[in-house]
Amino acid sequence: MSQHGGRSADPGGPADPATEIFVRHRNLLFTVAYEMLGSAADAEDVLQETWLRWADADLAAVREQRAYLVRIVTRQALDRLRALGRRKESYVGPWLPEPLLTAPDVAEDVELAESVSMAMLLVLETLQPVERAVFVLREVFDLDYDEIAEAVGKSPNAVRQLAYRARAHVAARRPRGGASPAQTRAVLRAFQRAVETGELQSLLDVLAPDVVALSDGGGLRHALPRPVVGIDAVARLLAVGWWRRDAERTAELVQINGGPGLLVRVGGEIDGVVAVRVDNGYVTGAYHVRNPEKLSRVRRETAVTR
Repeated sequence: MSQHGGRSADPGGPADPATEIFVRHRNLLFTVAYEMLGSAADAEDVLQETWLRWADADLAAVREQRAYLVRIVTRQALDRLRALGRRKESYVGPWLPEPLLTAPDVAEDVELAESVSMAMLLVLETLQPVERAVFVLREVFDLDYDEIAEAVGKSPNAVRQLAYRARAHVAARRPRGGASPAQTRAVLRAFQRAVETGELQSLLDVLAPDVVALSDGGGLRHALPRPVVGIDAVARLLAVGWWRRDAERTAELVQINGGPGLLVRVGGEIDGVVAVRVDNGYVTGAYHVRNPEKLSRVRRETAVTR
């Protein structure tokens, strides 16, 4: 974070009350912004803007510091979300959220893990900006309607209606069911073998009939121009080399956005990540991100929290 008004949001810098409070809530604020935007880079920009406003605030007049910060970050994220909508209209190929390498303990918080999953972030993309903000603040972070109303500039009654509509919309599209750790490991091992060796039979055994494969190269790397749907189509895709056969290709089992994923390297360099959605023991979604501009957050773990 940059300095402003003599204060620094750098945790290694001089401690003052504003900095200490901001740093204490920073991971929460990042998670709010990321869930609203699906982009770590844009979430960081929102945090920067939030810090500048927080550094100018009269702390003595702030009754609820967490709520005040969440309100600032929500307003900044809403402004950016509307601008992002225009940017995505000209995006080359399918757009996928920016993946995060997350710590194993994120998966232990089932609600948090689902809320930051690639599958859920894609569902949230289908909401209007204010609906998305209301859903995230209510369903994930459990803010009350009055707090949300202040954050989004609506009345509490309007927020209740938005929350009801968003909840119904998400419920119709959210992941259908979970998988045991053993099932998830089996699925990931099958994907790992397919990526590294081209061996498909074990992968076919865990693909759902309506599996969807998406890839995002952002016009900078080769990727699928549109979604591929159905076990036969996805199997053919894998058979002809969604990942080119390469002796130097490796796939490491990792946690991507709180769920199972693969970090793919070619010649030791990161080539992309694959996040996998597993419902009832079968793969229903595979999300392959190759856009190099979206891979900075898979080199080290990013902290997300509620």
